[in-house]
Amino acid sequence: MSSQGLRELTQRFAGQGRVEAILLRPARLAPMASVSEVVAEPGRGLIGDRRSVALRTGELAQKREVTIFQAEHLPVVAAWLGLPSVNPIRLRRNLVVSGINLLSMRSLFADVRLKWQFGEEVILEVTGSCHPCSRMESELGEGGYNAMRGHGGVTARVLVGGTIRVTDLVRLRPSERES
Repeated sequence: MSSQGLRELTQRFAGQGRVEAILLRPARLAPMASVSEVVAEPGRGLIGDRRSVALRTGELAQKREVTIFQAEHLPVVAAWLGLPSVNPIRLRRNLVVSGINLLSMRSLFADVRLKWQFGEEVILEVTGSCHPCSRMESELGEGGYNAMRGHGGVTARVLVGGTIRVTDLVRLRPSERES
């Protein structure tokens, strides 16, 4: 398959996603709080989350403004832990999204930026994988870290701010080539 064909395929999705939960951590090591809506701001991330306290500038600093978890992975992680279910609040990620493969939300090509609209206003760009931290052992029990490996979700930065609400749709915006 040609590179152009793969470029087109990586921008085709069967449907839209949906925001299932919004979770904020007000301070380092503090418990997560579930909210029904949140304001996203470029350079700060989600207002009310500990990362929003300081304005970040530069591409590297902005790569982890928001963390996103795949709702469909919750039963998988629970099964590996021998649990009937896992509450997403224990995973310490900001947004829980269903209906779309999070890993496919990041462009394979350096000259193509995939922009994702959350609700009516917010536009995010997925910047990489969100690997689990050692806290997963205390949150989920023995094996929690390894249960999350490869299923920790993704990181993103805010390109256009606004309000994100639980039940908002998540959809791909038209791509742009970098010059």
